[in-house]
Amino acid sequence: MTTDRPGPRRWAPRAARTRIIGWVLLLVLLALALVTFVTWRLLVRSVDERMDTALRAEVEEFTQIASSAVDPATGRPFASVDDVLQTVITYNLARPNEKFLGYVDGQYRFQSRIEAPVLLSEDAAFTDLVGSVTETEAGTYDSAAGEVRYLAVPVVLEGDPSRGVAVVAYFADQERETADETARLMLAVGAGTMLLAAAGAWVVAGRVLQPVRGVVATAQGITETDLTGRIPLEGRPGDELTELAVTVNAMLDRVERGVAAQRRFLDDAGHELRTPITIVRGHLDVLDPDDTEDVRETVALVDDELERMNRLVSDLLLLARAEQTEFVRPQPVDVAALTGDVFGKVRRLAEREWVLETAARADVRLDPQRVTQALVALADNAARYTAPGDRIALGSQISGGELRIWVADSGPGIAEEDRARVFERFARGAAGVRRSDGSGLGLSIVQAIAAAHGGRVLLDSRPGAGATFTLVLPADVQDTEEDA
Repeated sequence: MTTDRPGPRRWAPRAARTRIIGWVLLLVLLALALVTFVTWRLLVRSVDERMDTALRAEVEEFTQIASSAVDPATGRPFASVDDVLQTVITYNLARPNEKFLGYVDGQYRFQSRIEAPVLLSEDAAFTDLVGSVTETEAGTYDSAAGEVRYLAVPVVLEGDPSRGVAVVAYFADQERETADETARLMLAVGAGTMLLAAAGAWVVAGRVLQPVRGVVATAQGITETDLTGRIPLEGRPGDELTELAVTVNAMLDRVERGVAAQRRFLDDAGHELRTPITIVRGHLDVLDPDDTEDVRETVALVDDELERMNRLVSDLLLLARAEQTEFVRPQPVDVAALTGDVFGKVRRLAEREWVLETAARADVRLDPQRVTQALVALADNAARYTAPGDRIALGSQISGGELRIWVADSGPGIAEEDRARVFERFARGAAGVRRSDGSGLGLSIVQAIAAAHGGRVLLDSRPGAGATFTLVLPADVQDTEEDA
């Protein structure tokens, strides 16, 4: 029984785009809400302070009129508390949402005008609250029209036993309506701002996520047979997303080189190992177990082919490792001593006229083992293509900030058409087809060692005049000398 399982979820750029817009709008909303709330509270506080100031000013006027005991309209003394309250209330002009009221002995008597959200004069609870106060009292009252801020001042007149109260009241909620309107206007403008922010965030998020979409498209376009896809670089250098694209492209370069090296290894191994295997299998198929001489010759042939296969596999593995960064381990090396050591090793390879031409006296950072390996391979190659008594020279020198180490022979040389091909794997020059029994990987290994040091291999040759292979490696040295 099989069960269908959902495939792996594919990253959707629009989902990330939506999340970015959502976070942007959330931040904008929080910012607008905070600004609107703070502005509204500041406006409300300003209105409250203005009302408190107006209450105190009105009370001061009431107090002055009452304390003078003289009617400012007639210039005569007040006859009763009723006259004082009536004069005080009619003398002062009430502002919008402001109310003046007069109480005598706890009963309502006068008010400034009847235009108001509610009639406080008919509110028994408010009358009980302020109608009989004996000292100046300020407070708030929750009326049917909302909050009322008031200030009550007792009024007495000498010769009149009645006790009056003058009240100044503000309908605070109506007075704060301007602040509320401003807050609502800010919210409306904020809503429009959020729409503009959403549109801008959509466009900006699209541009920001463009490299990410490039990564996705490039990754989806890469297959086992096509690793050439790369992310286009559209941003400015140093930008985070541009650096992401550069890093991913560098990773793809390494992957492509690794896959190419793996393919070359498999192709080379399959191509070169097939021949010795075929030879061994062919001889084993016709082997006569009863013929001792045939068995001995076949065993010798198999051993020789296995040895050749072992050398071939070792060379292929070496070339595969050459693609890795730790293939060489540079360290300060005395070039003169290295040149002398290599010369001492290679002069025993064959009966030739070995000559040490020059040795550079300098300390250069390089991998002595790999350089020795390359020079031994060049010397062995020269020995294979020369006859006894021919001249093979080795030398080193510093020139133009570069270290040059060469192996020169007086052999048959290399034809013009073969100079580029000899560095290819399993390639051999026409002059050495009959003599060489190597794998054809020696010069490829030399070239890989030079490239790992950041250098190159030069070939100078003419048919019949020998060949000179030169390792050219970077050398950052100052005072150098040369020994002949």
